[in-house]
Amino acid sequence: MTQLIQELVNGLSLGSTYALLALGLAMVFSILGLINFAHGELVTIGGYTMWTLFNHGLPWPAVAVLTLVATTFAAIAMERIAFRPLRGANISTLLITSFAVSFFIQVALQIFVSAEPQGIGVPNWTDTVWHIGGVAVPAVKVVTFAVTIVAVLLLMVFLRRTLIGVAMRASAEDFNAVRLLGIRANVVVVTAFALSGLLAGVAALLFFASAPGVDSGVGTPLVINVFIAVILGGLGNLYGAVLGGFVLGLATSLLDANLHGTYTQFSQAFALAIVVGILLLRPQGLVGRSEALT
Repeated sequence: MTQLIQELVNGLSLGSTYALLALGLAMVFSILGLINFAHGELVTIGGYTMWTLFNHGLPWPAVAVLTLVATTFAAIAMERIAFRPLRGANISTLLITSFAVSFFIQVALQIFVSAEPQGIGVPNWTDTVWHIGGVAVPAVKVVTFAVTIVAVLLLMVFLRRTLIGVAMRASAEDFNAVRLLGIRANVVVVTAFALSGLLAGVAALLFFASAPGVDSGVGTPLVINVFIAVILGGLGNLYGAVLGGFVLGLATSLLDANLHGTYTQFSQAFALAIVVGILLLRPQGLVGRSEALT
């Protein structure tokens, strides 16, 4: 039982990272119909920002704020430079563009920053471990889960209580109709990308607080898992994206702990098999696909 609780703690922490990233991915998809596979590079940019700032001796609060600023502006630049000129293009063009942006960022980081993994000198509090019964609960995992829940709640309030949030929800239902009503499309799209960048920044802070370091390719496996989580929860449904992230995180953690020998290397494959099984039973996802931001 103690081992099971331990793996549940680990799974909730991993699922929290997936959930934060899945929210941003699902939000952009709801409005533009775009699965942005360059979304994982925002986490990479956040990691390199943390590495640079810590190396220059900045304190943790300053690093946190500047990392969020960096990932938010990176997401806005991504929209402005790569996706805005192609707005209205077919899904294949947008998909290829997102892969191209991802590859460009990875190569640029390898050339201009470093091709080798870099360790991030995170603060000492990330090493704190609380022992509850026989379960070791790292403080960073508790903070990761708590911050994720708060971020989800704040995003829901933003989407339901602010003018731009309501405009985003309306755009997810019928983007062209919203434009006819006089709402500026650029504002809605930029806000969606900015929020996705902000959430990616939060995910980066929490992910690299416990990760051994950052390299140019760290975002690729993350965005693939996040894409699976979005599909699992139901495309376009923010609640589904969060639920899919947690389910995938828990499944991965439990399989990592319980597979032994040569089977250990296939934990991701078994997790994917579970996802496929769920989708065979519920093709619309756990919560169901939605045409609106819900």
